[in-house]
This record gives sequence, structure tokens and C-alpha cells, in this order.
Amino acid sequence: MEIQSVPARAAQLEIVKNQTASPSDVVVTCGESWKCPVYVRQMPPCRNECPSSEDIRGYLTVVAAAEYQKKSPEEALDEAWHILTDKNPMPATHGRICPHPCEDGCNRKNKSDGPVAINNFERVVGDHGLERGLRFKKLTEKVRKERVAVIGSGPSGLSCVYQLARRGYPVTIFEAYDKPGGMLRYGIPSYRLPDKVLDGEIKNILDLGVELRCNTRVGVDIPFEELCKKYNAVYVAIGAHRGAKLNVPGEDAANVFTAADYLNRINSGVKVDLGNKVVVVGGGDSAIDAARVSLRMAHKGAGDADQFDTESAQTVLDSARVSKRLSHAEVAILYRRTRAEMPAIGHEILEAEKEGVRIEFLAAPIEILTQDGRVAGIQCIRMELGEPDKSGRRRPIPVKGSEFTIEATAVISGIGQQPDLAGGLMELANQWGWINIRNNRQTGLDGVFAGGDVLGLGISSRSVGEGRKAAQAIEAYLNGREYKPLPMIRPIKETHLRFDYYKDAPRHEKKSLPAEERIRGFQEIYQRLTRDEAVAEAKRCMSCGLCFNCDQCRIYCPREAVSRDLARPMGQVMFTDYTKCNGCHICSLICPCGYIEMGMGL
Repeated sequence: MEIQSVPARAAQLEIVKNQTASPSDVVVTCGESWKCPVYVRQMPPCRNECPSSEDIRGYLTVVAAAEYQKKSPEEALDEAWHILTDKNPMPATHGRICPHPCEDGCNRKNKSDGPVAINNFERVVGDHGLERGLRFKKLTEKVRKERVAVIGSGPSGLSCVYQLARRGYPVTIFEAYDKPGGMLRYGIPSYRLPDKVLDGEIKNILDLGVELRCNTRVGVDIPFEELCKKYNAVYVAIGAHRGAKLNVPGEDAANVFTAADYLNRINSGVKVDLGNKVVVVGGGDSAIDAARVSLRMAHKGAGDADQFDTESAQTVLDSARVSKRLSHAEVAILYRRTRAEMPAIGHEILEAEKEGVRIEFLAAPIEILTQDGRVAGIQCIRMELGEPDKSGRRRPIPVKGSEFTIEATAVISGIGQQPDLAGGLMELANQWGWINIRNNRQTGLDGVFAGGDVLGLGISSRSVGEGRKAAQAIEAYLNGREYKPLPMIRPIKETHLRFDYYKDAPRHEKKSLPAEERIRGFQEIYQRLTRDEAVAEAKRCMSCGLCFNCDQCRIYCPREAVSRDLARPMGQVMFTDYTKCNGCHICSLICPCGYIEMGMGL
């Protein structure tokens, strides 16, 4: 067969890339080249966008290929749980609360049927693990002599503890509150994250042999310096539990709270008297959560409960019709920018509005009005947007003469949070009250590491990722090695995929309770996908950058150089006999997932 000229070959390849010719057309007209196919496992964009670096493609693939691999659905979900929890020990938790940036990266979003519902699938896998009683696998049975103290048991602290404990390190958690969980327990309402789910996943971590000391605030109940002496390494993961104040006149009145303090009280079962007209200031997730909780608590009868757990709150709120209560409760959010600039999770904003929360955009408080020491209203001013500030959002500017007043019985500030450092921990703070770390994850003190929201606010899955990195850095430190962050890996480009291969398949969305039913109490709003829906969702994964045995390369190879061995692991089934390959590029061009590249072959 005559070898084609470079221009002719380039033109032919361009035709196939643009999908104007079928693979069968090229089989007839193909030429030869010195290049041969090489199999390159590439980073999928979903994992690249996941802050905790979960092997999303891995756990989707094992469920999607269960039948082919002769595994039962239970066995496949078991394996998926172990793959997922290698990076994130709390999949049932994050399958409920994560804003899923992984789905923003999913290449399937470029098709009409939308991205894979990764977050919904993660919840199915996480719940499966809890219901099946699955346990974490230790990486070693050896018990190390080096002891590590972890301050704080939020997502970052728990992640670090998990990774260290499974590597054999004795770990002690120092937790300031009554129970572990940090903001997962005290900052997220139970209608989003039920206590039994969080408790189950934390128990799984503690069962690795972790010591937990609650009601122990470092810097108050025990000196920070003492931990530094007694333990070989210390990880500071106290989060950011101190809410920011509005700094307006009247803020010292009764019934003025920060969102962090308010949600903490509610989740701790403390009685809070809000009245029936609540104003929340801010546009972040805490502000939205505070507003939605207030809507439930501010209705008639809510203030009669001594404990506001799921069961008792629902019992109280079920005592009257929701429609009747709606006439007694008003919850409004003041946000000084527009909806487009709101940092809260988009669907949470929409759900709040569905439940009856009113949002006043381009409005800011200037004074809290009081009567007899209690909130009576809030004076506001309209805003307009000017030039962008350091955050990249347009700066809000007060509009002269636009003042207006809103009647209120309680005001909640949800404009931000900061770490609540005490004692020796204050030495770690920068001028703004946060903690800085170096590339080795250490603070300015040798052997003291930090991560999570104490470095700056972020989503929970980011904290999980930072906890894992901290554990790796601590292990390196304890073994006298230098810790180096892993290099960034560029994800596979969408242009390397053949979207025409993948048939349209509808995305499976989680079902939710009607708005009028939700506000009767704190029952969980969203239902998880059924097992069949979860399997169907896993099969929607395009397996970007990894072979999924579509067999296209073997079918279309004109030299019968490609073979398969179904006994091999997923991603390694196909292989090429280079003595037969003539370098025609067909296998690379028709590979839908971009796994095959043309190179030197052997």
C-alpha cells in the first residue's frame, strides 16, 4: 500500500475529526504512518473540578459495568463505596450538601441531555455504605508510635483524622462542642443533612481507633502549647464559626443574631424566640440556610418547642395547617447586589423562594430600629452597582434618598464568618484573623499544620481535600521526608471526544417534597435516586480519557491488529499487536473517549 503524502493524510484526518466521513469510509482509503496507537489514561474533567479529588469516573464505571464484570448490584455499589471513600470518607454527607463543581466540568454538559448527576449518585453510594454497614479498609495494621493531635472535627479535621488513622497513626481529636461534626452539624440544617447520616459517617471514622475529646476548647480548656509538646504533630482545623456583625446602630438589641450563632443554637436544640417577621442580611449559603430555618421556626407554634430536633419540630409545626401559618410568618433576605452576584448555591436560592422567602436585591441595612431593647424594624437603603471590586463583583453604592423601613421582630447577619482563635492559637493568625500555611501545609510553627475554613471560607469538599493533603504532609514530616504537592494534571479536552457516539439519555433528578409540606418541620427535603436510576446515571458517564470497552477500535481496525481480553481490568481490556499495525490512525480517530493516541507504540 502506498504511503500518502503528509498534506493528503492531514486532509483525510481532518475529515474524520470533523465527522464528515464515517470510520468505514476511512478503512477503505487509509494510508500508513510510522506512528502506532498508545493507550493513555487521562484526567477526566469531573475529577479535575472535584476539590476532594474523588475518582468519579472510577466509581461510576464499576457500577455501569457491573453486569459485564459479572457483579451483583450490591457488589458493584460496595466497590464503588470503597473507591469513593479512598478520598472522601463522608459520601452520604456530601451527596446531600455539596454544590457539585464536578458536574460543571462534566463533558456531557455539552450534549442536550446535560451532565451526569454525580452528586445524586454519590448520595446513593454513601447511603448504601451506611445501610450495608461497610467499614473502611486500613492501609496497614502496623501501629505507629508518632501521635497526632487534630483540633476541630469538621470536614477538614475528620478527613485528616481518617487518612492518618488508616495509615496506623494514633490520633486524638480536640473538639470544642458537645458533638463532632463542626459546621456539618452546627451550621447545616437537618432538612439538608439529617443527624443520623452525619452520625453514621463520623462513627465509621472514629471506629478506626480515633480518640475523641469533646467540650475541650484548645486555648481555653487546654493550652495550645501543651499539645505541641505532647504530640509529634498538630493539625489546626477549627473552621470559621464566628459570625460577622453588621456594624450598624442598634445591633446590640435582643433578637439580633449572626447566622453562624443562630444555626448553631437551632441545631443544638436551644429555644430561640424570633417572632414572626425575620430579616436576614447577606447572600451566602449561611444566609439562605438561616432564612429557610427561620421560615420553619417563625410560624405559629414553633416557639413552643423546647427542643428543635427533626421529630419535635415537626410535631410542633404539624399542629396547624401550613397555609394558615403562612399568613403569620414573613422572612426576607436583604442583599446589596443582584441575583447574578449572589455567592449562595443557585438551587438553594430558588428553593428558598419556593418556600416563601422574599429576597430584596440591591438593598442594605443602615440601622436596626428598636423598642424597649428589642428589634422593631430595620432601616435600609437602595444600592446601585458601580465598578468591580477585588472580588470581581461590581461594588454596591448607596443611592441617596432611597431609604426605606422593613418591620422586623428579629435580624440575622449572614454576611460572613471568621475563625474563633483563642489562647496560643492566636499566634498563628495573620492580620485579618485567618491562618496562613506554606507549600508543605505547615504554619509558621514547626510541626503545626492547618487547613479547611481556618485558611479561608470554602465548600465542605474543599475542606475534605485539604484534610487529606494535610495528612500526607504530616506523614511526610513524621518520616523526615519533604512534602511536595502533586503537580497539576491537565484534563482531557472535549475536542478529543466523539460526542456522536454517545446516545442521548435523560438525566435523573432527585425528587423533592412540595414547598407547603417542607415547612411543616425539618424532615429531609430530597429523596435519593432509586438503584435503577443510579445505575442508569452511571451508564451516562462518557468515561472521558479511559477505555470502557466499546470495541470500536477492534471492529474498525483494517489490519485486525486490535484484540481484547475481557479478563483484564477495566481500562486495560484492549491491546494492539504492533507487528500488524500500519499506523493508519483509525483506532485513535474513532475512539469516543479519547483514550487512544498515536505515538511510538512499543
